[in-house]
Amino acid sequence: MRLIFAGTPAFAASALSALLEAGHDMALVLTRPDRPAGRGLRSRASEVKALALSHGLPLAQPATLKSQEVLENLRSARAQVMVVAAYGLILPQPLLELFPFGCINVHASLLPRWRGAAPIQRAILAGDHETGISIMRMEASLDTGPVYLARSLIIASDDTAGSLHDRLAALGGRCIVQAIAGIGAGDSRPVPQSEHGVTYANKVEKREAMIDWSREAVQIERQVRAFNPVPVASTSLRGAPLRVWRASAVPQRHDAPGRVIEAANTGILVACGSGALLLQELQRAGSKPLSAADFLRGVPVVCGEILGQ
Repeated sequence: MRLIFAGTPAFAASALSALLEAGHDMALVLTRPDRPAGRGLRSRASEVKALALSHGLPLAQPATLKSQEVLENLRSARAQVMVVAAYGLILPQPLLELFPFGCINVHASLLPRWRGAAPIQRAILAGDHETGISIMRMEASLDTGPVYLARSLIIASDDTAGSLHDRLAALGGRCIVQAIAGIGAGDSRPVPQSEHGVTYANKVEKREAMIDWSREAVQIERQVRAFNPVPVASTSLRGAPLRVWRASAVPQRHDAPGRVIEAANTGILVACGSGALLLQELQRAGSKPLSAADFLRGVPVVCGEILGQ
């Protein structure tokens, strides 16, 4: 099938790679304009751009899809369908109506749960036991379109947003190939989403990464996993920022929230509003992430200290 693909980060690149391996004719690849990144704020190409260039695919990076010129360029590509995965730009209604089979989205949740920008992080934060991939025909409203197929994936107890992202990206690639094959053969019809169980995955804000030690330990553990690798859960030690990359909730006697109960090579045990959190991988400002044992060799922590003050 002749396709246009629109996507930007690694999640999208997995879908594009799978479509290319399946032998589809890629008329055009769209991705976001290059953005400054890193300490030097150098312009960096997206993962989708890098993949498209490596395959010699036609590439465009419009700042908006609302201009008539962009719409005409897309129409002239004569694609049958546009596949969208984590693109980052709003698709106007005229674009949604441009292709015979419409615009098909690869979404990282089991719709209608977690419509929106951050379904992976929100699923972990909520303590969901499963998530998955939904292949959806796009409408003007946010992630409300009918679903061609959905495949579930168990969320492991130690999954971070990073590890779950990678597994969902691989699953998304397999799902979009299967969905496009069914659409092209004419034997696939999308099913309207249920009106029940709708939730929204709002964009993650940096302020959400700040640990509130008065919360339950299991909630903070989810926060640590959901915000690894970005923006990383954080607290403070002696007034200096401290990032927490890995931690486990454990049953523990009550103590003042944020108080260090024990500091050992296995981890720094910190009291929470309920239970305690064992900090296993930490990072000071200007340093790299370290195991608790390595961290304590450079920064001795004593029982009774309070984090987050």
